[in-house]
Parts: sequence; C-alpha cells; structure tokens
Amino acid sequence: MAEFTMPSLGADMDEGTLSQWLVHPGDHVTRGDVVAVVETAKSAIEVECFESGTVDSLLVDEGATVPVGTPLARITAPAEEPRPTTPLVRRLAEDHIDLADVRGSGPGGRITRTDVENAGPRPAPPTAAQPAARLGQADANPDRRQAGGRPGSPPAAVGVPRHPDGPAPRRTTGSGHAESPAAATKSRRGTGGAKRVHASPLARRLAGELGVDLASVAGTGRDGTVRAEDVRTAAAPGASQRAAGTAREATARLMSRSKREIPHFYLSTTVDMTAALDWMHARNRGLPLSARLVPAALLLTAVARAAGEVPELNGHWVDGAFAPAPDVRLGVVVSLRGGGLVVPALAHADTLTVTEVMARLKDVVARARDARGRLRSSETADPSITVTHLGDQGVEAVFGVVYPPQVALVGLGRITERPVAVDGLLGVRPTVTATLSADHRAADGATGARLLTALDRLLQQPEEL
Repeated sequence: MAEFTMPSLGADMDEGTLSQWLVHPGDHVTRGDVVAVVETAKSAIEVECFESGTVDSLLVDEGATVPVGTPLARITAPAEEPRPTTPLVRRLAEDHIDLADVRGSGPGGRITRTDVENAGPRPAPPTAAQPAARLGQADANPDRRQAGGRPGSPPAAVGVPRHPDGPAPRRTTGSGHAESPAAATKSRRGTGGAKRVHASPLARRLAGELGVDLASVAGTGRDGTVRAEDVRTAAAPGASQRAAGTAREATARLMSRSKREIPHFYLSTTVDMTAALDWMHARNRGLPLSARLVPAALLLTAVARAAGEVPELNGHWVDGAFAPAPDVRLGVVVSLRGGGLVVPALAHADTLTVTEVMARLKDVVARARDARGRLRSSETADPSITVTHLGDQGVEAVFGVVYPPQVALVGLGRITERPVAVDGLLGVRPTVTATLSADHRAADGATGARLLTALDRLLQQPEEL
C-alpha cells in the first residue's frame, strides 16, 4: 500500500494547507490524476497522484496544515481496470452531468475534461410551478432510487434527514465508504428554493469562523465557486493585502537564504537580435494573432537549449555537491498581481520547439496570475535552471538572485536598438542584454561564459530552434 504525501512545491515550502480533496475513499486513481488542492504561502496548487490504484483512506482533513512529507492518503495497488474517468472529471460532473451518458474521447474510452464540458446538462429538478402531487410522490418515496443515479431518479440526498441548524450526518456511498459532510451538503436540497452557494470546504469553515455570509461573497473559483481567499477578502478590508504580504514574506525568506548561502558571480553579454526578429516576423506574417510568436518565446527556447549544452549549470546543489539534472526543467519567474513571485517550470524545455514553448508559456503564466486557474504540482517542483525576463517592464538588464537549490539564473532585458559595428560599418540594430547569475561552488566564470556564448549562437540561427 502506497502513501500519498504532502509534496514539496518549492524550495521555500516547509508546510502546506490541504484546501480540498477531489477524491473519496474507494475512488480509482491513475498516475498523473489531480487528487487534491494544496494552498501554499504563494498560491493554490493542484496536486497530482504519482501512484495508480484505489484510494483506501484519507488521513488528513480539509483545512489542515501539515509539514512536507506528511502522509495525506493511502492508495492500494490496482485490483481492476481503471475507471474511464479522473477525479477532476468526476468533480466537474457532479450534480449536472451523468458520466454514464458521456462518450469518452481519451485513450481506451477515457472521459476527459473536454468531454464533460461538451456534454449536455441533466434535466432541471422539479420547480414549485410543477404539480404538487408529483413533488409529494417524490417525498413519499425517499428510498427509491434508480441504478446509476440517471435522470429521472430522486435527488441523491433524498432519505438523508435535513438539519437546518447544523451539518448533515455522515452517510455511506454504494461502496460502503463514509461520505464526507461536504459531499452530503452538496447533494442536499433546501425547501425554501434558495440558491445553493458553491464553496470549497475550507471556505465554508473560514466563513463560519469569521462570521461571513457566503451568499454575499463573490466567488473567484471555477464557475463562481467561493474560495478561502474570497472569504478572507470579504472578512476584512485588509485581508487581501495580508495574503499578498504572506507571498512576499515567502519570497523574502528564499532570497535571504540564497544570498546568505550562495556565493554568486555575475556575467553579461549583448546579443544581436536582428536574425531572430527577422525570422520571427517572417513566420508571423499571415498568421492569426493567437498563433504568432513573441520574442520571449525565442529567448526562452534559446536559454533551454543552451542549458542543455552546458549541463554544469543545469541542476542543483545538494548535500555539498552539484547534482546535474537529467533534463532541462526551465523555471520562469512570474510576478503575482498581489505581490510575490512564483516559478512554474517547463518540463523537457530543451526538446520543445519555439511554438510549443510559446503555448506552454501562455498557459502557465495565465494560470499563475488568474485566481480561477491553478498550477499543478508537476509544474512547480524542482526547476533545474530559471529565467527572469523583465523586458516588458522596460528594464534593459537584470541581475537576478539564484533560486536554491539551483545553481544558475539567466536574466533577460528588453530588446532595444543600439549602435553596433558590423564588418567595420556602424549601424543600428536590435539587441538584448543577457545576464547570468551563478553559484561559484558549482561552476566558475569560464563555464558561465560557455552558456552565454551558446545562447548568442542559437539566437543567430533561429530557424534551428
């Protein structure tokens, strides 16, 4: 039996808050499925499972804060074929989609998120305008259910006593496992016809503690779901500023550790971007705006390829020695709107094309900054080298601070026109200043110079990126 533990989602993470479970005991999970949401000091992260099997038990309650490495759940080895869905798909389908009627488009008929989003909703429940006799008949037969919970069956919570002054008692599912109070609450229907507020369990708990009426809170989660951050914002005018301060404090601790422990050295070079920009403009000509490249995609792709050519700077300083990474996981520094930084990683970045880097970059930056989106644990764990790009802020050069336990960080400024001598003639060309901050314990200046030289060479041959 394997244990699913609180993952480390960054070098500065010592503990995390289990915000939401997306699975229940008895659910079948496959490696890579999103099974929980964890809140760190910086953001909420969707955590993936690294084992396949059946969820035996959940060991930590929602809302609990535990250290990294704490067992969160137990997963037994698979005894049967995996269900053709994922926990996230089942969560999205709750209350309005019958998965039995959805045709899966994934491998082996697996139902994907797109399949659920494209599926039609279930028929709406009876309203007060429908015959009272029909409603009375449903109430008179609380235990009657059709197999599979298909349309036409009574609401899932019929037969569970209503408790207006408190939460409903735990009930059992068809597999005999206890259902959480949050799940039972989601399936209850009140008699007054009031609109049900969609909120995460942690948000409900905080609302009770802080005296916040969930019905008055504007949710920023998926489909308007109220998140814990929404409750904190509603509870006090300064709550959002305090949350931003927490993210800033986490960044401050990591940067202080870096400057305290890592002997930095710095290099810089000026790269002629004429060839790269000419190639990019020729490629973009005639393409729709959404498919066009931006210079950042070229620069990041070149950095990833250069890191692959100079493995001495692509890895981590662990236990007093340098450990090279097996592949290039390119970390990209993203500034959060509320303050602080997060560094999502592009896996196998040295094997990606410019177009693929562009697509992944747009995706992770949008989700990192959008309250409705979340990064996944696989996107935040162990970048092997990091890039900080401040060109869009008008900065010409940036000398960054190495993110431990990494040993190198590449800084990129804005592309600006400068006078340049080429073949004895003076002209004006677009250039960018590329810098390297590196750990002197792992490498020296000659090694750093090789990386910047490789970066320059790759940008002179953009068609090969």
